This record gives sequence, C-alpha cells and structure tokens, in this order.
Amino acid sequence: MSSGRRSWVLVSALALVCAVSGCGTVDGRREAVRAAVARFEQAVRTGDAAALCGALAPGTREELELSGQSTCAASVLGEGVPYGGAGRHVDVHGRQARVVLEKDTVFLSQFPDGWKVVAAGCLPQGDRPYRCSVKGS
Repeated sequence: MSSGRRSWVLVSALALVCAVSGCGTVDGRREAVRAAVARFEQAVRTGDAAALCGALAPGTREELELSGQSTCAASVLGEGVPYGGAGRHVDVHGRQARVVLEKDTVFLSQFPDGWKVVAAGCLPQGDRPYRCSVKGS
C-alpha cells in the first residue's frame, strides 16, 4: 500500500472512531444537548412519564426509583420538575453539559445512546451546589 493510500486509510479510520465516540465539534455537541433538553422539556410540559424516564441517565432513573420506592414512571411526575421555558445558555465540557433555562437548570452526560439528563429541577444556591429535585447518586 502506498504511503498516500495508507495516510488516507488512517485519516478515514480516525474520522470513523471520532464519529462513533462522539468527539464531534463543540457546536455539534451543543446542538445534540439542546435537542435532548428540548425532548425532556416537551415530556415535562405534557406529563409524559415514559419519555421523561427515557431521557434520564441510568443512575438518575435508579435513584428516582429507590427514593420513590416505585418505578420511574410512577415516581417522576411527583418530583415537581418545572417546565423550564426557553433556553438561556448551554455549556458543554467534554461529556458533561449544563443548560440554563428560564425556570430550571438541567445537567446532562453523554452516554453511548446519546445525551441523558443526570439532574433537573435544579436551583442555584449561591456558592453551594445546585439543589435539584431529580438527580442521580
């Protein structure tokens, strides 16, 4: 194999690895985060417990089930997650993200199947950590 062909194959392989692993551009990750929060907010607004549970990170869903002593779907609507309204700011750092909405702050992590909500219903507490109505352990 010629060195030019070998270089092309290497670049193609690296691009494929990057696409599969989610190391896309910051703008691409930011848009994926916005889309995940939009789906989550739609589920909050319509009271769709199944969609809310599907949007949650595995650890967050598990914590919700343990604290509610029931299934995620039976517990999630009672947690008082507010409809956050319009997005104000999106921060993406690696596989972690924060979306500040008008009435909520949502934290997400990137998983193999996309961005998932790790905490929602979050209010800032000055210099202390956010207080969240739904969060993982």
